[in-house]
Amino acid sequence: MWKTFSIGGIHPHEKKLSADRPIMPVLPSGQVAILLGQHIGAPAKPLVSKGDRVKVGTKIAEPVGVVSAAIHSSVSGCVNKIDAVIDASGYPKPAVFIDVEGDEWEEGIDRSDTLVKECNLTADEIVGKIADAGIVGMGGACFPTHVKLCPPSTCRPECLIVNGVECEPFLTADHQLMLEHAEEIMVGVFILMKAIRVNKAFVGIENNKPDAIRLMKKVAAAYVGIEIVPLQMKYPQGGEKQLIEAIMGRQVPAGALPVSVGAVVQNVSTVFAVYQAVQKNKPLFERVVTVTGDGLSNPSNLCVRMGTPVRQLVETCGGLPEDTCKVICGGPMMGKALVNLDVPVSKGTSGILLMGGQEARRSAVQPCIRCAKCVAVCPMGLEPYLLATVSAHGDFERAENENILSCIECGSCQFTCPSHRPILDYVRLGKAKVGAMIRARKKG
Repeated sequence: MWKTFSIGGIHPHEKKLSADRPIMPVLPSGQVAILLGQHIGAPAKPLVSKGDRVKVGTKIAEPVGVVSAAIHSSVSGCVNKIDAVIDASGYPKPAVFIDVEGDEWEEGIDRSDTLVKECNLTADEIVGKIADAGIVGMGGACFPTHVKLCPPSTCRPECLIVNGVECEPFLTADHQLMLEHAEEIMVGVFILMKAIRVNKAFVGIENNKPDAIRLMKKVAAAYVGIEIVPLQMKYPQGGEKQLIEAIMGRQVPAGALPVSVGAVVQNVSTVFAVYQAVQKNKPLFERVVTVTGDGLSNPSNLCVRMGTPVRQLVETCGGLPEDTCKVICGGPMMGKALVNLDVPVSKGTSGILLMGGQEARRSAVQPCIRCAKCVAVCPMGLEPYLLATVSAHGDFERAENENILSCIECGSCQFTCPSHRPILDYVRLGKAKVGAMIRARKKG
């Protein structure tokens, strides 16, 4: 019987239009805008100024504070300016603008396709290389990976869990990455096991990817302690807490870290980036992005340099369909609509979804009928209707008491609501306000 998590969950249509499309590289042209805040935590501090020349892989910003990550140039050329650019959130954020001139790489990066299996580095050396490469969680959270690999001394990891679920509709980047780079991913798993000093790893993959399951099982057979775990399809199984329960049968308490129940979770794209950083000396300056949509002529999986404008990705896949109403960064469940196509790709950009016509329009909001469907599907066991209501009325103290910060913003509640109420919108508002209240309380 396929494993899965026990609380809530939904089954949206898959619409994996770009499945089996090989990864195609896209080189930026003209100018890139490389964001200084491509991670949770403090934005990185620029190391370059206008007029400086950089190569592919040059470190252009250093981390600030404990939770931060280094930023590297994805192109070779001349720094044009350090200025603000609208990011996926819709707000102006600081970025380094670089005029693209050729494609000259830093000399220490191994650009060959040769598989490097042997890793003789210590755990601390591995973590150091990951930090230097600026790797963050590439499943969307963007938490600096080197920080995650150094849990509190009170918590001891028992295993590594690799997230190959990719449960969001439309997205196929992780699936295709497993098909094309299974060997490298397995070496990355071994490296991360060494970094956190465990001898067991699980790779969770949903059963709508049978080809990836077969291939990863075949490759994993040569490695001791790595197990491929086929999972039942259910959204949002890619959530850390849901994945841990599905694989280990343990529930992470509210407010606790996954490592509190013995697990360190890493996305499969992050694992591949770890392999490239440790074995190939390659910083994180590019990633696989799914560009898709029902009206798009050529849905694709693209290997994209950070800072490339979304406009170039859309043009590569056939151009913007006439009926496009929304362009979503991410998937349809957790993604956010972009304000324009000049938004640059960042480390957390897993997909670009073009939505048109009725698909992009929200239905008219009706009164809540107290059906409790939102409660039944919430994977965190919360009461979404209540959290949305108290947030809408500005009662953020009540929202905090009702555990609003445990919400993972999966959108299952809003997806299943027969009255089409904007539940997730209000919960996101409440989470932001409660978070600000807590930070102010700590300062005061």
